[in-house]
Parts: sequence; structure tokens; C-alpha cells
Amino acid sequence: MNHIKLFAVKFIGTLLMLYLILGFGYGMTFGNVFLITLVLGMIAYLGDVVILPNLNNTVATIADFATAFLIIYFMSFGITTGGEWFTASFVAAVGVTLFEYFYHKYYKSAYNEAHQDEREGLPRDTTMQTEASEETSPYDPENKNE
Repeated sequence: MNHIKLFAVKFIGTLLMLYLILGFGYGMTFGNVFLITLVLGMIAYLGDVVILPNLNNTVATIADFATAFLIIYFMSFGITTGGEWFTASFVAAVGVTLFEYFYHKYYKSAYNEAHQDEREGLPRDTTMQTEASEETSPYDPENKNE
């Protein structure tokens, strides 16, 4: 799986979404949006690598909403002055969550595609089978020396 490609897709999609909401909607500069996107992207991608293969899309999307809201709120509050950042962070987190829902589907398909060759070597029927032999006991009565 190409992590650089998957991270780039996530970063560009999140940057576009956040700049539309925070930049145009709330007047945040591109540099601040870029910094928030970089931090959010790295933390959220790490969550995608750990959470998404083990759980379903809904749980990962809820975790992404909480992560996005907290990171956007605290970073917006810390790097800018003034403004209603609670509302802006909530709206931006909802936008990022919508993007993440579809990104998770893309990630899952790329993950399954990358691991397809690992599954091809496995037998299709994985039921357990027993082995049968002619001996009924380990003791051989004809060979008394053993």
C-alpha cells in the first residue's frame, strides 16, 4: 500500500475542504489553514492506519469528527485572534467528517487491493481436516525390543 499516495489524497482533500470553510467562510489565512491541515492530516492518517482496518467506517468517522473538531478549535484559537472559533470549528469538523466518510471507502479499497496478493496464496476451503492412520496405538506387540 502506498502510504504517501493515500496521505496526499487525504491532505489535499482536507486542505480544500478546510480552506473553503475556514478561509472563505471565516476569513482565516491560507497559511493558518495549511498548518491546521498538516497537523490534522498527520494525526488523522495515523488513526486511519490503526483504527480503520480493525473497525468499521462509522466508528472511524466518529473518531475523525472528534479529532478534527478538537484540533481545529484549539489550533484556531491559538494561532488567530478574535472570531467565533467554536462555530467555525464545528462547521469545519462536519465538512471534514463528510470528506472522511468517502475517503475511508477509498482507503479500504486501496488497502484491500494492496493486500490481495497476500490472500491469494491461501486455500479457499480453510476447514480443519483430521488425519487417519492404520496404527491404533504407539505400542507394537510384534517388536518387543522397543
